[in-house]
Amino acid sequence: MTVDDIRNREGERDFDVRWPWGRVHLPHGLTAVLRVKDEARNLPWVLPPLLGVVDRAVLVDNGSIDGTPDLARTIADHHGLGHRLDVTSYPFPVSRCGAEHLATPANSVHSLVHYYNWSFSHARTAYSLKWDGDMVLTAEGAAMIGDLLWQIESEPTVVVFQHHPLYVESERVGYFDVQLVNTEPWIHPMGPEFTYVKGFDWEVRRHSDEIRKITLPQGLCFELKWLDADEFSHWTTTDAFDPSRTPRKVRELEVFSCLREGRHAELEGVVRIEAPEGVHIVDHVARTWLPSAERPLRS
Repeated sequence: MTVDDIRNREGERDFDVRWPWGRVHLPHGLTAVLRVKDEARNLPWVLPPLLGVVDRAVLVDNGSIDGTPDLARTIADHHGLGHRLDVTSYPFPVSRCGAEHLATPANSVHSLVHYYNWSFSHARTAYSLKWDGDMVLTAEGAAMIGDLLWQIESEPTVVVFQHHPLYVESERVGYFDVQLVNTEPWIHPMGPEFTYVKGFDWEVRRHSDEIRKITLPQGLCFELKWLDADEFSHWTTTDAFDPSRTPRKVRELEVFSCLREGRHAELEGVVRIEAPEGVHIVDHVARTWLPSAERPLRS
């Protein structure tokens, strides 16, 4: 163990965090890290564009029962990108956001903080990208990331993404929330000053306020939300959503509930999109609707 490594309180030595810096050279490049559970439905849209632009992707499966790990390998191989994907497993139940997270010690294998740090310790490039198993990258977004890599080679940089949710009702109909712009720093240098620490409701990745930041434009990626699924199962309870602390979740719950109940007309800033016959709504949004939408996005 080195000074930056993290032992877990349960004594699960294979799941101590062993950071790569100080052990191996981290060449310039980008590793995407995905922490996933039961994301098989999303992976056909999530993985191909992502694997096409990063040097490596590490998919950390947390107890999926829908075949997520095997499907990820199949998709990567089908696109000739299997050499860029590593799949591993994190076998411990992880505390949900909110009260469960708050009550779990940060160095427990059940903590979001330890889970994230262990996952990101598998990156072997100078930069890592936090990516979720429900995030779809457009062709424009992939090109932007590719163009960005040379710009962040000479100076440590944090890259901020802006994304919106797409609520999928059926194979041809979805609802795009242009009002909710979720802005998050997702690309960070690898190093001891960029590890995860405990926030109030979830994990937070540290970085200095003085570090250079690049904010990417809207419309490069979007988040899939399925109206026939429980999109809030990773939260202890939705009753804790608070407009001052979690305004994004308040908005997501409002939109999700209205759409589930057929009350789309009551929502401002949500665009109903219908794909052409024979085209899946996710493909239509990624390839046609979003790339051609006026920026900034508006209803």
